[in-house]
Amino acid sequence: MSALLEGSTATYRPCKVVAEIGCNHMGSLEIAKELMKLAKDTGASYAKFQKRCPKELLTKEQYEKPHPVPHNSYGQTYGAHREFLEFSKDQHMTLWAYGKEIGVEWATSVWDVTSAREMIQIPCDYLKVPSACNNHFDMLKVLRDEYKGEVHVSTGMTTKQEIEDVVKFFEETGQAKSRLVVYNCTSGYPVPFKDVCMLELVRLQEQYRGRIKDFAFSGHHLGIAIDVAAYTLGAVWIERHFTKDRTWKGTDHAASLEVPGLAKLCRDLTSTYEALTLKQTD
Repeated sequence: MSALLEGSTATYRPCKVVAEIGCNHMGSLEIAKELMKLAKDTGASYAKFQKRCPKELLTKEQYEKPHPVPHNSYGQTYGAHREFLEFSKDQHMTLWAYGKEIGVEWATSVWDVTSAREMIQIPCDYLKVPSACNNHFDMLKVLRDEYKGEVHVSTGMTTKQEIEDVVKFFEETGQAKSRLVVYNCTSGYPVPFKDVCMLELVRLQEQYRGRIKDFAFSGHHLGIAIDVAAYTLGAVWIERHFTKDRTWKGTDHAASLEVPGLAKLCRDLTSTYEALTLKQTD
């Protein structure tokens, strides 16, 4: 079921906003907690992170190369940079518990089998597969067969056939309808508006309505002008990168929303939900 349900009367559900903190915590657990609290205060439902095992994810050559943008690097090599930004399983569990304490849900993307096996031990609502990992069927199998929550899949680097392959993979065990959420996404930081291709949401619904649980939108664009369009076109989940300060060190801050932007986005999506009704009387 999407935000817009089929039938003679259009009925929308409230939109769930995900503050994608990712690695914008800069390796600090305290900054991660601060960003979670700020996300909660804006009205976001989820604060999401990322989990990698760099030595599994990267080749030896990739690990030992310098960061392609040196002034954003937290290590002498790209591998050391990635290691610096990683939280352990116990640290992620601490963030999950902190979210419960303050009233925002924790979630994370997983990039490899080791990370998936660690994160499925945290009793979270969902785990996400980033666009770069949709062909990683060993990891998808862990999420499908060893985890009970929803699996959210981003499609930024994914062909139409690859999306179909992922849906069929979950259909093999009868779990696509109950657990799979597919995101319209264009990979890039930031993405020009002409490349967002928002009508892909319509195509996804035409092909997969009734086959998967929900539809979503992960936006890498600047500002908040088009997220309401994603919601009205059927996205139940809206995910946006989030930071406290866009000038902080790191590759994702510049394409992230700060507190005022995310607060306005949550406000606008709530107002849109309230407005999407029919008159009760003539």
